[in-house]
Amino acid sequence: MFTDISKKRDVFVFWPSGLKSWNIGCRETAFIYAITSAGVTHAIARACSEGSIESCTCDYSHQARSPLVSSAVPGLRDWEWGGCSDNIGYGFKFSREFVDTGERGRNLREKMNVHNNEAGRAHVSSEMRQECKCHGMSGSCAVKTCWMRLPNFRVVGDNLKDRFDGASRVMVSNAGSLRGQGGGGSGGKRNRYAFQLKPYNPEHKPPGTKDLVYYEPSPGFCERNPRLGIPGTHGRQCNDTSIGVEGCDLMCCGRGYRTQEVSVIQRCACTFHWCCEVKCSLCRTKQIVHTCL
Repeated sequence: MFTDISKKRDVFVFWPSGLKSWNIGCRETAFIYAITSAGVTHAIARACSEGSIESCTCDYSHQARSPLVSSAVPGLRDWEWGGCSDNIGYGFKFSREFVDTGERGRNLREKMNVHNNEAGRAHVSSEMRQECKCHGMSGSCAVKTCWMRLPNFRVVGDNLKDRFDGASRVMVSNAGSLRGQGGGGSGGKRNRYAFQLKPYNPEHKPPGTKDLVYYEPSPGFCERNPRLGIPGTHGRQCNDTSIGVEGCDLMCCGRGYRTQEVSVIQRCACTFHWCCEVKCSLCRTKQIVHTCL
């Protein structure tokens, strides 16, 4: 629950689509960069295994590993690598080259962007799961063929939303220490990822690779702000039965809301006609609508 109703925020409901808002180094921007990077990584990795991209294929690297031996019957293979694994390596690389273009890590904002892009990709990589198919007579599972598969993207999105709620406010580390083991080489592509951000609060631990980071507070989203491209929530429809961000209490920022009955024209009595068309009638119905004051 948000503690300060005038400051409450949720990237799915309050954040406007105008690019002007991306100029702010706040946690909403952090989420947008992370989920964009994650989305590209996930989509490319899955497209490779589906054969939708000519320049990549399934990830067969797992098949070079030795199959596991059954603990029940010594010497009998319990399962072996096979099938078509999602190509997370190619998706990760493509996302870096595509999403991180122009981000060189030269200042705090670029470091923030690069870190959040990497966090998005890390969440996709960590969600790779093993799937298996049984082979055997009469439905038995004498041998299993297994491959690596990405989950539905909603799983990644939910994880990033949790990180959004606990995002870390940061500043540039004075020591300029390198992060990871890739910072000793030359060239901007490698060095852009070799940095360590320092927590704004010295009592907090440094952000991890999967944490989202920001460096300035979020603006208020309740009132209209043309300079930042924020439309505000006046006149927005809300749900009076929800306690979530789409609920009237949060959406309307404590200003209250108006309830009215409106007449709505909707499609109804739809039928399928061979082949292949769906025909519907138009019906006028009455609905209760709640809008923020």
